[in-house]
Amino acid sequence: MALYTIGEVALLCDINPVTLRAWQRRYGLLKPQRTDGGHRLFNEADIDRIREIKSWIDNGVQVGKVKSLLSHDDPDTQHLWREQQETLLRLLQAGNLQRLRGWIKEQGRDYPAQTLISHLFIPLRRRLQCQQSTLQALLSMLDGVLINYIAVCLASAKNKAGKDALVVGWNVHDTTRLWLEAWIATQKGWRVDVLAHSLAQLKPEFFDGQTLLVWCGEVPSATQQQLLTEWRENGYPVYSLGPDEP
Repeated sequence: MALYTIGEVALLCDINPVTLRAWQRRYGLLKPQRTDGGHRLFNEADIDRIREIKSWIDNGVQVGKVKSLLSHDDPDTQHLWREQQETLLRLLQAGNLQRLRGWIKEQGRDYPAQTLISHLFIPLRRRLQCQQSTLQALLSMLDGVLINYIAVCLASAKNKAGKDALVVGWNVHDTTRLWLEAWIATQKGWRVDVLAHSLAQLKPEFFDGQTLLVWCGEVPSATQQQLLTEWRENGYPVYSLGPDEP
């Protein structure tokens, strides 16, 4: 298994080494190995965890509250999903879209959407979200194939009994997550359409008679949570997507 120094990890994850040390010492978020000389060494699982921590913080969660939100899979499970990520990464690098589409379709038959998104697609997308042009191209390829696949799943769900809704992004930049969340919603009995672009301001009165499933990012702001509550109290069927989704 590859091991990385704190400097290498800082470059890979675009984060200051001082911050990594604070996450370890002050908050207990990291447990790197040590060389005989006392230097920190990080493995691939550590790097995935760092990216997850960074994602939560980027979404407005205070560092001291991140620990309770982190994934708690056992090491064997983490290793198995890491292998799946590497398989998907190799398919992306090979550039064979037909094989890529077939592999993702196969995973979609074998696992629930929530499981795939949490353990496979989100972690790999985090790895690809950087300034390097090659990784950006791979992320774009992955997102395109995912959106195409999910669009088919959404269309198929329309032929089943369910509740109709519109998936809307509210002040978010990663619009691919709208499609991922929409896919999860279909497996909870919703028949959904997706508003393609995120809205800077949400006005439910513009969508009269429609149920809105709103993606505000991993953690809605206090203002967003307050408005969502007020809208529901005023009779608008507006719900936040995420773990507490209806």
